[in-house]
This record gives sequence, structure tokens and C-alpha cells, in this order.
Amino acid sequence: MNIGIVCYPTFGGSGVVATELGKALASKGHNIHFISYNQPVRLDAFTENIFYHEVSFNNYPLFKFAPYETALTSKIVHIVKAHKIEVLHVHYAIPHAAAAVTAKHILAREGIILKIVTTLHGTDITLVGKDKSYEPVVSYSLHESDEVTAVSESLKKDTYEFFNYDEKITVVPNFIDFKRFNKQPKDHFKKVIAPNGEKILVHTSNFRKVKRVPDVLEIYRKVSVKVPAKLLLIGDGPERAAVEEECRECDICKDVIFLGKQEAVEEILSIADLFIIPSETESFGLAALEAMACEVPVISTNTGGLPEVNIDGVTGYTSNIGDVEKMAKDALEILQDKNLARFKAQAKEHSLKYKLENILPLYEALY
Repeated sequence: MNIGIVCYPTFGGSGVVATELGKALASKGHNIHFISYNQPVRLDAFTENIFYHEVSFNNYPLFKFAPYETALTSKIVHIVKAHKIEVLHVHYAIPHAAAAVTAKHILAREGIILKIVTTLHGTDITLVGKDKSYEPVVSYSLHESDEVTAVSESLKKDTYEFFNYDEKITVVPNFIDFKRFNKQPKDHFKKVIAPNGEKILVHTSNFRKVKRVPDVLEIYRKVSVKVPAKLLLIGDGPERAAVEEECRECDICKDVIFLGKQEAVEEILSIADLFIIPSETESFGLAALEAMACEVPVISTNTGGLPEVNIDGVTGYTSNIGDVEKMAKDALEILQDKNLARFKAQAKEHSLKYKLENILPLYEALY
């Protein structure tokens, strides 16, 4: 098939999943055409049946903001006609689904049929969904899509709650590449970080308020009183400076290491004993799943799709948002030598349900 994929090109979960999905589809012989304003970060090698089409646009003085959605719509029309695209898979409702639907109607006037699969990833529903000014456009775009998917049962429920949409939503969970995400022999690295055998706790995020990184620090402080430990913080974002300042005020800087954005996050996860994700909301929890694939148990909140990924008492523990006392207690329970190996093994075993080869046929069936 000739398949178009519209996604954000950045490190975010939706862009990563969309890119890895396209690469997997290409490996099965499909012709894949990525459409975005920059080349997706995971699209880093030449493949004969993968193509990238950049959406370029001029910022005219008349407009306060560049008309990206209009440029994207026109680009979709051109690519569908030039490459005989049969299915367009758009990741994120705004603006991608809206642009795709407009393109679909333009093409229909020329007798060209375009089928649209819209995948909802999270904030396009849970964040935009709370802004009523977008509701008519999102609802219309969902109705005009030929198939709608969500990455978790929780997100499916939120979509029905926030939008005027009552048609079928198919849950197709995210997936990870187990060739990349697996425990690697990095003992030399671990000895540098934890020379005295300290336990290693890890958190990775974009450091937005919704990720509640200060809760990570509080959990770590409570744990480190009982168990010698180091904390590795991966990522960057608007809350990082405040978190660094809190570390200085608490005098724990020597044991808290800010690593910034990391491409090879699996190498860091390979030395971790525990992953902490105390988010206010997560529609799926891809970062937690990546940790579990590297044999790292998880301490998380019980919000959104996280309980579907992190099974309480099996792969780790879940708690109410902000309950750092319980999270710290649960972390100490996992880190006991008698329990740690069992939780690590159970985390790995559960993560295998999200193999790409299990998820890919679900999308192919929709196409």
C-alpha cells in the first residue's frame, strides 16, 4: 500500500511512535510517505521505500502566526495526487486531523478517495479537550475520519467525555522496539555513577508542571534516608531550573545528576533499579514502558493510561497523584534485595505484550 503519515517530528511520544510505525510498515513492503515541517528525529537512515515531504510555508506580514494548517492541507493534497496515497494516518487531532479532513474534501471534488486513520495520543484530547473553542473542529475531524484509534482505554474514555463523538474508537496501544530497549551490559557505567553500590533511581520527562518533577525529588529524599541511592534526571524543560534550585536548597546536588536530553536513554535505563513517573496525567506512559523493557520496575501515579502499563503490585506500584509518602514507601519495598529481582523480571515480562510485532498487525488491519 501507499501510506501517508502526518506527525510531529520531535522527541515526543507521538512522533516517535509514528516514525517507528512507518519504518516497520516499510520493512513489510509498504511505501511510506512522511509529511511534517521537519524530518522526524527517528527517521535517521535511508530506506528505499520511505520518503519525507517537508511542509514549507511563508510567514506573510498580514498574518500574526504562520498559516501552518493551510500549508499542511495543500501539501497533503499534492502528495496524495503525486504518489497515489491510499491511506493517510494522522497522529494528533490538532492540527493534523483537521488538515487531513479538509484535504480529503478537496480531493473528493476531483474524484480522488482518501481514507483517514486518526490516532489520538493524549494532550490533543486531555489538554485541547478542555478548551471549548476547539471542540467543534476536533469533533468534526473525528467524525470525518474513517477510523479513530486511541493509545489507551483511558484516552478512549476521555475522548467520549470531552467531545461530541460517539462512534467507534479502536484502542491500539503504543509499542517499543525491543531490539533497542533491553537491558544492556553497562556495569562499568553503573560503577561510575554508583561506586559504592548505591541504588539508582531514574526519571525522564520534558520537565513540564504536569510531570510533577518536584515529587520525584521528594520521593528520592525519603528513599535515600533509608537506602543509599543516586537519582538520574533525564530531559529538559521549563521546570528544570526550579528543580535544580530545590536540589541546592536541600543540599542533595552531589547525589542528583541532571543528564539533559539523551538520545540513547536505553543505556541509562540499563543501570537503573527503579523508574519514577509521578505525572498528573499520562494518556499511555511510554517512558514507563521503555523502562520496564530494560527490566526496571516503576513507581507511578494511577492516572490516565498508567495503570494499564504499570500493573500495581506486579511491575511496580501505583498511587494517587501527589501521594509521595506512599510512593516512597513502595519504592523502598521494591528496592529490598529480596524483592528487586522479582519486580525486574515481572516488569520485563509484562512489557513484552507491547512488542511491535504484536501491534503492527492491528494497524495493518485498520488500513
